[in-house]
Amino acid sequence: MSQTNIPITIITGYLGAGKTTLLNHLLTQPHGKRIAVIVNEFGEIGIDNQIVVGVEEEIFEMSNGCICCNVRSDLVKTLLDLYARHRKRFDSIVIETTGIADPAPIIHTILTHETLDQAFDIDGVVTVVDAKHVGMHLGQDPESVQQIAFADLLLLNKTDLLEPARLEALEADLRRINSQAPVYRTQQSQIEAERIFGLAAYDLDSKRDFAIRHAQDEHSHDHDHDHDCHDEHCDHPHHHHHHHLSVSSHSFTLPGEIDPQSFQYWMSYLLQREDMQIYRTKGIVRVKGVKERVIFQGVHQLFDSRVDREWRPGEARINQFVFIGKHLNRAALEEAMLRAQLEPPLAQSRR
Repeated sequence: MSQTNIPITIITGYLGAGKTTLLNHLLTQPHGKRIAVIVNEFGEIGIDNQIVVGVEEEIFEMSNGCICCNVRSDLVKTLLDLYARHRKRFDSIVIETTGIADPAPIIHTILTHETLDQAFDIDGVVTVVDAKHVGMHLGQDPESVQQIAFADLLLLNKTDLLEPARLEALEADLRRINSQAPVYRTQQSQIEAERIFGLAAYDLDSKRDFAIRHAQDEHSHDHDHDHDCHDEHCDHPHHHHHHHLSVSSHSFTLPGEIDPQSFQYWMSYLLQREDMQIYRTKGIVRVKGVKERVIFQGVHQLFDSRVDREWRPGEARINQFVFIGKHLNRAALEEAMLRAQLEPPLAQSRR
């Protein structure tokens, strides 16, 4: 993350998950940060801005629209105004989205806008998950799945309302959707501010270790669960996820070296395939002719890579890849990365 750019934390989560509760909790902690808050409401009358507590924080309300779609231009104007007129008054920005917002367009807007990209950095996406009710939303509301898929940190909230076995099953579902985001169990969205801020999730120049986590189950979780239990109070540990998840997370490791041209070719090919929708990509690559690690990540078709630190003595010089998205074909993903080891794309295209 640039030392001059202002970090932005995006708080998302489905309706009633506990986003405003989390925001209030963060604003009242003694973290020493001066925070500007952007609250997005869907409807003509704003309520959240009236129940957000703030002492020195600046609160900006964007109403009558969802931040991910028809008020995106207002988001741009708000951020530009904050930077031009108020940037000396705060250290970071928190955006609380509506419960039906897809985080992807928000991220895309900031990363692709020439001025915003030079003024701000996305520190991370924090998704609050309602442990009690998320099961019904995953099957009916695609936004709730996308909010989990794009998260850099997941708060599994209201955990006091579920039995331990059901919590374990629910957390396993979250990790199948997104194997990369740490999951913290909370009640009343209570969590230390230092776990929320400083994620640097979109900063390839960060000096933190670029962690690749592996899903508990790397196979696609693209099937229905039916345990013949229809009562909402059913005690079956998997009752909460009677749904059909087409979003999954796949991570795998390959030995050898990667040809840089071939890697770019195959990544572009994967990101443009119509039968798969890749939301997030992330990885560490051992590139031919480069003595350092190369790290990469992407959001939809936006893709970036950087030379990282040198490989440490004794460190396994392997390639690690993560793909999060919809209708992912694990075999196709792995084949493309294997082909990136072999030869330049021109030679491949002559086959």
